[in-house]
Amino acid sequence: MATQTLPSVLETFFQQLRQAEKRALFLDYDGTIAPFTAARRRAYPYPTVEGLIDCIQGTTATRVVLVSGRGARDLAELLRLQIRPEIWGTHGRERLLRDGTYEVAASDPLALRALAEADAWMETQGWGDRMEPKAGATALHWRGLPQEKAEEMSERLREGLADLCHQAGLRLRDFAGGVEIDVGGVNKGAAVDTVLAEMGAGAVAAYLGDDLSDEDAFRAIRGRGLSVLVRPAPRPTAAEAWLVPPHEVSQFLNEWLLVSGGEL
Repeated sequence: MATQTLPSVLETFFQQLRQAEKRALFLDYDGTIAPFTAARRRAYPYPTVEGLIDCIQGTTATRVVLVSGRGARDLAELLRLQIRPEIWGTHGRERLLRDGTYEVAASDPLALRALAEADAWMETQGWGDRMEPKAGATALHWRGLPQEKAEEMSERLREGLADLCHQAGLRLRDFAGGVEIDVGGVNKGAAVDTVLAEMGAGAVAAYLGDDLSDEDAFRAIRGRGLSVLVRPAPRPTAAEAWLVPPHEVSQFLNEWLLVSGGEL
């Protein structure tokens, strides 16, 4: 558990980054480089963080990769970056490359039909305006609701879909402010594995994330890079370091920029 970040952990990492010929910076979105908000379509990145990401992309040899639970194309519409990074959406199921090339992982047709049934059931509960359909998944959001109402929705969903999820192998994935029903088979660690395999030996990488779904990526990058939990308070995690957003995230990105030979 990363209850605090020892200075030696970051010092060692940035020494390695300074000498690297290839660098990869993986960033979760909501809660990591953008604040949580009930107005999901207006969840823009922190201004200081956004500017530093632009500088890192524009002035250093760094491959910036966003890895989010949001749909890849939906996330691309929120970004106000001058240089669009590579985006992995729906927890690694979708990939949107910088040139606009779009890829999506194959899903079991039976699981997809079961997901459609789950969507129809949620619609009958009157939750349509809180549903977010994605590739092979649907998120149900309750951020902004009173805690009692959110807990009621969560309990009703789990009871109502228990049999369907069990029979079809659908996965319920909790996140800050809701739950996602998906067909399984992928996670955020897939983005880390794929990108680092493409980059080959010698790449120095870091993954910053806040959510439980980022734990798969923390485990995937272990031994190959630095894993960083981004939260106002620590929690049990596989990450090696902990940063408080947005100030400490900005500090981390600024140091990345400097040791990589970039400029503001």
